[in-house]
Amino acid sequence: MTYIVTTDYTINKIAAPSLPLAPQQWNPQYQDQLSNVLRLYFNRIDDFIARLQTSSGGAGIQLPYGAFSSSASQTTTANTATLMTLNTTDFSNGVSIASSKITVANAGIYNLQFSTQFQNTDNQIQDISIWLKQNGTDIAGSTGLVSIPARKSASAGEEAHEIIGWNYYVSLAANQYIQIYWSTTLASVTIQAYAASTGPTRPSTQSVVATLSFVSALST
Repeated sequence: MTYIVTTDYTINKIAAPSLPLAPQQWNPQYQDQLSNVLRLYFNRIDDFIARLQTSSGGAGIQLPYGAFSSSASQTTTANTATLMTLNTTDFSNGVSIASSKITVANAGIYNLQFSTQFQNTDNQIQDISIWLKQNGTDIAGSTGLVSIPARKSASAGEEAHEIIGWNYYVSLAANQYIQIYWSTTLASVTIQAYAASTGPTRPSTQSVVATLSFVSALST
């Protein structure tokens, strides 16, 4: 369940009431009127607090979020726009993936963060471009340009490795989606997933990690 309580509807319902002016002498009609006004106000406060509770009864606000990753290595051809794929949902509430489209159920401003494990097996430095598409359209100004070093030597296991990542704020309507694209100057650059290893013992590496977190409702 997703709770977004930063809406005009919810906030306006807890506006401070206009209390009736007290008469100089005690008046039961005034007392009844005052009690009704305060009762309505307290009921609205109770309703607002209830909206802050999670479905399990604990205190807190459940805002939309999604954490996704890929357990697959990914390749491309030189100078070709290629979608970064995501095949694992780690956490999700109102944000989901399908065909590597990160889709939101609720409109809002979201913070997209990602990191990508690149590998280069070439003897030369290679360039990488990374950008975003929203509902299939390139987001102007979203391209980032980076370079990955040449491999250290021609021996096995001497490839160059680089984790590249950053974050963007994006404005999304309900049911819109974001995709992450990349290209490189040579097919020797790949996005790599690695198995758990030893010396020292360490866990596996996902090739891509991406999160999308709700920041604010859209301004009106």
